[in-house]
Amino acid sequence: MIVIGSPPAHAVTELEWWHAMTGANNDVVEQLAREFNETQRDYKVVPVFKGTYPETLNAGIDAFRAKRTPAIIQVFDVGTGVMMGAEGAIKPVAEVLEEGGYTFDKSQYLPGIVDYYSKPDGTMLSFPYNASSPILYYDRDAFRKAGLDENAPPKTWDEVWADARRIKANGAAPCGYTSTWLPWIHLENFAAWNNVPYGSNENGLAGADVRLAIDAPIYVDHFQAIADLAKEGVFRYGGRTAEARQLFLSGECAILTESSGGLGDVVKSGMNFGIGQLPYDSKASGAPQNTIPGGASLWVFGGKTETEYKGIAEFFHFLSGTAVQARLHQKSGYLPVTLAAYEDTKRSGFYERNPGRETAITQMLGKAPTGNSKGVRLPDLPQVRDIENEEFEAMLAGAQDAKTALAKAKVRADAAIAEAVAQ
Repeated sequence: MIVIGSPPAHAVTELEWWHAMTGANNDVVEQLAREFNETQRDYKVVPVFKGTYPETLNAGIDAFRAKRTPAIIQVFDVGTGVMMGAEGAIKPVAEVLEEGGYTFDKSQYLPGIVDYYSKPDGTMLSFPYNASSPILYYDRDAFRKAGLDENAPPKTWDEVWADARRIKANGAAPCGYTSTWLPWIHLENFAAWNNVPYGSNENGLAGADVRLAIDAPIYVDHFQAIADLAKEGVFRYGGRTAEARQLFLSGECAILTESSGGLGDVVKSGMNFGIGQLPYDSKASGAPQNTIPGGASLWVFGGKTETEYKGIAEFFHFLSGTAVQARLHQKSGYLPVTLAAYEDTKRSGFYERNPGRETAITQMLGKAPTGNSKGVRLPDLPQVRDIENEEFEAMLAGAQDAKTALAKAKVRADAAIAEAVAQ
């Protein structure tokens, strides 16, 4: 008897996507992977949560050393310099797309974002999946209780300090102000937004041999104001990354500076909130200038098969779709990667229905970048941020003033940068 077997199962190429998204943003990752997988039968994107942004980057470095890398890894903006320096370990996204049959046209992407993740010759190295800009969130109910105008968020840092003190004094909230990501918001974006240097060589974009400028008076005054608020119980420190967001969501602190990418969790909480632009220093000439992107991008590891690269190209083409990008932007608060998605969102009336939701984009695109506001590119920015955070924590604990904290951070960071350049 001849037994005729069933035809062999269709071979599906799995593509692991390591990421650091939590909460509402993790839901988006899972949904995007599921939708892509349902559009075709050849590839399956498998999201794998690897911890915080720093933990995910470290997991990728360990995987490369062990020769067990995923297809795609999400790396936060701080790790861009690290990934750019890892020649041979990664395959530029522009090449992946072109080899996959898609024409990479830089003009289709938001310039401030794509430039940050490209080589000087314009070659895009990574896919800017969740680019963000720091903005201000505020509790409308707390503003109203404190006698403040709930439709007028503070525009300058002096106004933030005054509003935060009034909120605390009137009992509208236990804490007036908090912030996530202190180095990113209060040093790197503070520099760009106020058009002052963060470091030499255009903050590292014009050369890796960088000396920081964070001990300048404008930074000292800014951080001393935060230290004073902390002593008064008006400012509350949440942690080095996004932990302070919970202080805002719980109603403990009424004003929060945070990534636009935190919007999904703020919306999900159901609180009555408003959005304002990132505050600027009223003493800075020409401020506000433009903010620089944060968030993260998707990098492709080298050494994969032609089939895997074809699948990755298909996935990135899917992510670039106008409908996908517009939805991702509108749900998460991250910036749309393509100009088409931005224009589509504007035409839909989304920004009119949701005041403040365009702020993150207009901050970044409002003015042509200067040498101070193109971004920050250091060979070991993760370590530099760790150093800055350590000195800030000592300052907030009352162990040192802002001038001492910033001077020590500069000396230590300069030494770390020099060591990284020498390697």
